[in-house]
Amino acid sequence: MALSIGVDVGGTKIAAGVVDEEGKVLATARRDSPATNRESIFATIADLANELAAQYEVEAIGVGAAGFTSSDRNTMVYGTNLDWTGARIADEIAARTGKKVVVENDANAAGWAEARFGGGKGARNVLVVTLGTGVGGAVIIDEHLVRGAAGFAAEIGHINIVPDGRPCGCGQRGCLERYGSGTALGVNGWELAKFQPDYAARIIELSGGDQNKISGKAVTAAAREGDPAALECYARLGSALGVGLADLCAVLDPEVIVLTGGLTEAGDILLDPVRASFAEHLTARAHRPEIPIVISTSGQEAGLIGAADLARQD
Repeated sequence: MALSIGVDVGGTKIAAGVVDEEGKVLATARRDSPATNRESIFATIADLANELAAQYEVEAIGVGAAGFTSSDRNTMVYGTNLDWTGARIADEIAARTGKKVVVENDANAAGWAEARFGGGKGARNVLVVTLGTGVGGAVIIDEHLVRGAAGFAAEIGHINIVPDGRPCGCGQRGCLERYGSGTALGVNGWELAKFQPDYAARIIELSGGDQNKISGKAVTAAAREGDPAALECYARLGSALGVGLADLCAVLDPEVIVLTGGLTEAGDILLDPVRASFAEHLTARAHRPEIPIVISTSGQEAGLIGAADLARQD
């Protein structure tokens, strides 16, 4: 069975693993991430890969990292969390390991793992949406990962759902991630606390009594207790996500939508309002097959699993 190495590069850690053709992780290794030193990043990735390659015979290395990767899967056109904008990552790592190397956006890598081995397994057309600090994801059409002409496809968090809405870090206003992310959940809580402090008293209490420190985690904790204000925060978030997912489905027509990321730990508190809003806004709902919305099953290693599988298939 062909084996490959996947590397998940983050701002605080770099994780690598040997992955087989069925998406099973056979061995892992981790290091702290030297995020501000480009050469140290390359050296750390190569050290991890060489350490694992000394134990297993592998044919390729896939590197997943946040940022805009080139369509040839070599260069980081714009790196969002690490010092490697413009770096020819695949060339650098290949020179240090002697292996074929491909580079992939981290959301694409995790999404591919979810489509191949997780919640989307068995489907040919899958939309994967990552819900964390922001909103990201991946699009798989006819079992192919959609990258686009420049390699920048599937920036799901930056479709516009509220014209001239909340400002976004991308430079635009009203993006989905400003209304459907963990950060947005905290903003929803802050808005309620500011204008209805008595109503949002439990959220404020769980934030240490400081309205300016309200986070998505505090809102989620209150929601799990059944707090009405916290559940309203989720209702607002779910409504926005449902609109965004329905818009995407009007274009992509997937068989299944897989939600992944930290926000999905809320379970039905998240899923119920998302599904309700999605059903309300989905075009031609009565005339199309059902599009289920499910929570991911690939876990924390999805990024390295997907990077490894994409490298093997390249």
